[in-house]
Amino acid sequence: MGTLEHLLAWYASIDRESLVRIDEFYAPEARFKDPFNDVQGIGAIRNIFEHMFDTTEAPRFVILERMQRDSQAFATWRFEFALKGKPYAVQGATHFRLDADGRVIEHRDYWDAAEELWQKLPLLGRLVAWLRARFAPPTNNRLF
Repeated sequence: MGTLEHLLAWYASIDRESLVRIDEFYAPEARFKDPFNDVQGIGAIRNIFEHMFDTTEAPRFVILERMQRDSQAFATWRFEFALKGKPYAVQGATHFRLDADGRVIEHRDYWDAAEELWQKLPLLGRLVAWLRARFAPPTNNRLF
């Protein structure tokens, strides 16, 4: 199994116990950035995943597409979880940069927090929907 496949297989089966293997996949000073976090170092990255397990129910990543060229890799995914028993799913993508040993030195997640998460939450969802409508240009339904 190649480096990217090994990494994505770990993500697809990640659980609290498998976090002890994070140093197999991430370089010591790796950087992780997503819409909520921007941290550096394996300990800080592990903390993000521990927090995910502490605050969500049954979190899991479903890997959709992947590609790699030299030290650059890209994967699309769906993050599935529940909050207070209600299921949610977030679609996103990750850009990985790998070192010479194939470990991640930069992990950058791309996903729309407003559309994929906030808009789906009860109170916040109404505000996000209102903001989206407010800032969207007027639609013109004419085809020609």
